[in-house]
Amino acid sequence: MPLRDNTADHAATDRTFQVDLRGLVDLLSHHLYSSPRVYLRELMQNAVDALTARYAVEPHGVFGIRLYADGSVVRVEDDGVGLTEADVHAFLATIGRSSKRAERIAEQRADFIGQFGIGLLSCFLVADEIHVLSRSARTPDAPAVEWRGRGDGSYSVRTLPPSARPRPGTTVTLTPRADAGEWTRPAQVHALARHFGSLLRHPVTFDDGTGGPGSTGASVNPEPAPWSRTYATPGARSRALAAYGEEVFGFTPLDTIELDLPAVGLKGIACVLPETVPAGRRHGHRVHVKGMLLSEQAEEILPEWAFFVRCVVDAESLRPTASRESLYEDDTLAAVRDALAERLRAWIARAAASDPDLLGRFLQAHHLAVKSLAVHDDEILRMLLPWLPFETTDGHTTLDEFARTHRTVLVTSTVEEFRQVAAIASAAGLGVVNGGYTYDRELVHRLPEIRPEAAVADLDPETLTAHLDPVDRETELAAAAYLTQARDALAVFDCDVALRTFQPASAPALLVDSREARHERTRSQLAREQEGGLWGDILGALRQEAPRAQLILNQLNPLVRTAVTIDEPELARTSAEALYGQAVMLSRRPLRPAESSLINRSFLDLLAHALRKDS
Repeated sequence: MPLRDNTADHAATDRTFQVDLRGLVDLLSHHLYSSPRVYLRELMQNAVDALTARYAVEPHGVFGIRLYADGSVVRVEDDGVGLTEADVHAFLATIGRSSKRAERIAEQRADFIGQFGIGLLSCFLVADEIHVLSRSARTPDAPAVEWRGRGDGSYSVRTLPPSARPRPGTTVTLTPRADAGEWTRPAQVHALARHFGSLLRHPVTFDDGTGGPGSTGASVNPEPAPWSRTYATPGARSRALAAYGEEVFGFTPLDTIELDLPAVGLKGIACVLPETVPAGRRHGHRVHVKGMLLSEQAEEILPEWAFFVRCVVDAESLRPTASRESLYEDDTLAAVRDALAERLRAWIARAAASDPDLLGRFLQAHHLAVKSLAVHDDEILRMLLPWLPFETTDGHTTLDEFARTHRTVLVTSTVEEFRQVAAIASAAGLGVVNGGYTYDRELVHRLPEIRPEAAVADLDPETLTAHLDPVDRETELAAAAYLTQARDALAVFDCDVALRTFQPASAPALLVDSREARHERTRSQLAREQEGGLWGDILGALRQEAPRAQLILNQLNPLVRTAVTIDEPELARTSAEALYGQAVMLSRRPLRPAESSLINRSFLDLLAHALRKDS
């Protein structure tokens, strides 16, 4: 019997999503917004947008924003364009609307900071009800409209006579919950208003209801941004910008760099940090959009290498994210980041050309940042590579000074290799640069691009040992038996032993061993253990081809001269192990477990031998 198709009997029914507003507010408070304090920013932001729209209607008017908080209510009033009843339904009572009309509104609002709608919901973070009273400036004799939204998702709208609000604009009133006192006390509201709105272009005042001096109508933003003011002299301007940077960031800038990108309406300053910043640490920057503070931790405004500055900027065309607490990553932001990076490069170039004292103080604190930039920026490389400090066998010095002293500049690949050879290479007259730090080896190898007469080469064991003097034949023969015992004792570490003379005489031994050689020996050992059988025999036969460490004993050292005369086999092995252990520790590389065990054992064996001898 064929199955019956029941599709026609069960017609689909369209239904509407049910939104739990309390759940949505909880989502906003825990995931979209960083803190309940943003409620005031959202209200001020909507007020600024309303003023922007009002000026489009009445370009020559004088309008502002008034804040009031007395502990029982928080009120934000503006002289903006106001809302009609239709606007109230469209903007205040709809969340996430997507329509052609909404898209046209968004296009018209390109000059605004944010959008009505979801931002107003942030008020539910501190209050259970939002009261809005508004009157439109677009229609003469427009009625006032009252909207009350509640945290349970319900709202009511009613029209009132024009006398209920004599002038166009909007007033939003909140009655704070008991648990929201931290964010709604008068002093806190005033502080938040200054925090978010100190650079707003519209007048903003605050009243705490006490009627005391400085409380009624106190200005939140009494002065324009410091870069927008007029100063008597360039020096006065520079000092004012530095003082503002210190006020905002809490440190006295080494210098301030003015930032001005007319294409996106961006202005501000970058403050050069006076102290070294740990590598890779990025500071957040203070970003305003149309005067309203967006974020104090906007890392994305500058490239990663610019961690030597903190900047505060105000921009017209940067796009905020939905939470309006960070910047949306788009082509405009990428272009702004590149343009600001160019401003920082230009400042470095000016310092190099005209202010060597400032450049010296800057490089002393931030040479790592400049090195990271020079690796990828040929212009900065040409300007600053000779000035950059490096660790060398002549101490910390610039490459330019070092290259004047040493015809060939040798560079190590790791810090531990430099530690191993620094004293001996210096005594031998070799010029070695520590290339183990980030960027250093790569930059040293590019020195001939700046100084064609300079030669740069990697330091290898053969180069170093070639500068160590051999001992005479008689001394070599007299020490042969000891050297054999020493090689046998250190064979487990793939280490050869040789006798040379070198300065300083206080150094008994030098361990020549690169990280790459150790890795290769470890790899070969693992391969032999895993293969076994025929392949193990073949690999064993090739063992001598693997790079080996070399312990070079210094015949000029009194301890070594005594050691090579030891004729007791066990004592000879123990002394060789002790010399190896001391050389390993002087290299400052991490000890392998077998090496730690050897150092402990050789010390105890030598102590036991000394005690037996004394007894």
